[in-house]
Amino acid sequence: MTFVVSEPVEHKRTEKVPLLCSKRWTVAYVGMVGFFFIYSLRVNISVGIVCMVREYANKTNTTNDSSHGTCIYESSTDDKAQSGEFDWDKSTTSLMLSSFFYGYITTQVVGGWLAGRFGGKKVLGTGVGLTAVFTLLVPVAARWDYRGVLALRILMGVTEGAAFPSMHTLWGRWAPPIERTRLSSFTFAGQHVGNIVTYILSGWLCVHGFDGGWPSIFYVTGGGCLIWVLIWFIVVEDSPESHPTISKAEKDYIITTRGRNEAPENFKVPWLSLFKSKALYVCLTAHVCNNWTHYTLMTGLPTFMKEVLKFDIAENGLLSAIPYMVMFCTSLIAGQLADLLRKKYLSTAATRRLLQSVAFLGAGSCIIGVGFIGCENRDYAVGLLAIAVGFEGFCYAGYNVNTVDFAPRYAGVLFGMTNMVATIPGIVAPLVVGALTPNKTQEEWRNVFYICGGLCLLGTIVFGGFAVGEVEKWAMLDDVEIDISPTTGERAPTDTVSNGKHDKVKSVFDRVEYNSGSEAAVNIKVFSQRL
Repeated sequence: MTFVVSEPVEHKRTEKVPLLCSKRWTVAYVGMVGFFFIYSLRVNISVGIVCMVREYANKTNTTNDSSHGTCIYESSTDDKAQSGEFDWDKSTTSLMLSSFFYGYITTQVVGGWLAGRFGGKKVLGTGVGLTAVFTLLVPVAARWDYRGVLALRILMGVTEGAAFPSMHTLWGRWAPPIERTRLSSFTFAGQHVGNIVTYILSGWLCVHGFDGGWPSIFYVTGGGCLIWVLIWFIVVEDSPESHPTISKAEKDYIITTRGRNEAPENFKVPWLSLFKSKALYVCLTAHVCNNWTHYTLMTGLPTFMKEVLKFDIAENGLLSAIPYMVMFCTSLIAGQLADLLRKKYLSTAATRRLLQSVAFLGAGSCIIGVGFIGCENRDYAVGLLAIAVGFEGFCYAGYNVNTVDFAPRYAGVLFGMTNMVATIPGIVAPLVVGALTPNKTQEEWRNVFYICGGLCLLGTIVFGGFAVGEVEKWAMLDDVEIDISPTTGERAPTDTVSNGKHDKVKSVFDRVEYNSGSEAAVNIKVFSQRL
């Protein structure tokens, strides 16, 4: 059966769709800086706590007892207290590192719903702004009582919890399908830059900062974030339909390829269909497995650098940043590679499975290897850690964007749901690390890395075997989402599409002639065969 879908064009006027200087890329640029600060506020305490806490050395040199040899700190190890302002034990510091996630887990689903209802711009900007204010209060709270820091970190988790779901909601409205991975991976790469700069800056501020060193970490990161929030509210809009200065060509291109979105006031979630979706649980499993390793390293890497590899605080901050420099690069490469594979070689599902499997297997293998490298070869350990975290960057073309593939209209809600469950590792992992490493030895940390490797293997099996890449029937409206290149007018290959209320069809789209004369100016010739 052959049919033609064609909508009238009021007047033909071919106009080039803007790319790097477009409004959708403006969202990506500002969003990237935003996620820089989102992660800066999240991880600043990981290095800060190393120089906040006074540590009394043993009467003998601190050692790393392992088959690989014995190492000592380069700094003094006499009976005097090492520099630090607080006498917090390891259980307290572990609780402080995990406390953020107690609040973070509470606003994932509601954050996605709020973003769908009121717009990702408002929800993300307001939440991150409040997080910045709470960050500025940390030094005062710490000098009052450690419970004040715990309370602030929990509140920071609550207010920052909607950030990822809100950004996914924005990309569900702003991103043409064929550019989706590229735009989202670029935006989320900001978190790696945030890790890099914050680790390096925090190590320097601990030694050279004002107000005793460590408080300046929170003042600098919190103050910088407030400036970004102001820019976010000025520059970004919730959708191309609401943007006052977007070009007609870009607006029509996004709406035509993306498909129709419901107005926010009509936004409803098909909860029953959502909970029946196998794709959701596959994505959830991968998210949990990845986050265990991610949060273990994010909260524990500076501590590992100190306890096992014996780096001082200045070196610690710089070297803890190196893995995230590699991850920043690989996350950008992954986005470009995924779009290339989808366009020319593989289906969306195959692309997601391949790149996520590379992320899991590469990271899991390398991180286990780190546990067998002694501190006398610590440069090799840092290098292997960098490779492990670098492999993790491929997840931004894997599970991380998969909810936008199979349910773009509900991407914010879906990511909020998976991220809510996947926040549990953020709560548990720092506590597990603290419980498994009471003596701070390499053998104890090796067990920490075994857990990470095992979960990476589980994630590979589940996501690599069962992930999907097409929009599911329950998640679609009457229109069809299509992938059109803004430069060539060619449609990317696809396996199946669905009109949301009728039978699925297997389709091959010849060529789309894009004319920006009207909002729905697209002529599509479709040759279909009913399954």
